[in-house]
Amino acid sequence: MRKTLTTKQKPPLQGIFTSIILIALFSLSSFSAKAIDPPYQQDMERLTRVLGSLYFLQPLCKFNQIDWRKEANELILLDKPNNDRKQRLIGAFNQGYIDYAQSYRSCTKSANFARQQLLLEAQTSSIQIHTKFAE
Repeated sequence: MRKTLTTKQKPPLQGIFTSIILIALFSLSSFSAKAIDPPYQQDMERLTRVLGSLYFLQPLCKFNQIDWRKEANELILLDKPNNDRKQRLIGAFNQGYIDYAQSYRSCTKSANFARQQLLLEAQTSSIQIHTKFAE
C-alpha cells in the first residue's frame, strides 16, 4: 500500500532544502556585512605581531624600555580601523607575544638575535607601509 502525505506532513527533503536555504541566506548576509580591508591590512597585522614579539623579548633581556604595547596601540588608533580590523590587529600583537613566550624562557643569544631581526623588520615594514599607503 502506498503512503500518502496529509496536509500536516512535509516531504523529508523539503525540511532539508529549507534548512540549506536558511543557512545560505544567513551566510550571504554575514558576508555582505563585512567591510573590505584596506590594501595594507596584512602588512599592519604583521607589524603589530612583530611589536607583540618585541614586547615579550624586551623585559626578558632587559633591553632599553620602549613600551611596544603603547606603540602598537597608537599605531592602531592612527589607522582608525573598524572593530573587526581592530580586533585582528590586537590579535596579531597578542599572537606575536605568545609565539615568543612559547619559545624563550630566558635571554639567550638567539633571543638577542631575534630582537635585532624584529627591530629591523618593524622599521622596514613601517617605512614601507607609510611610503606605499600614506595620504
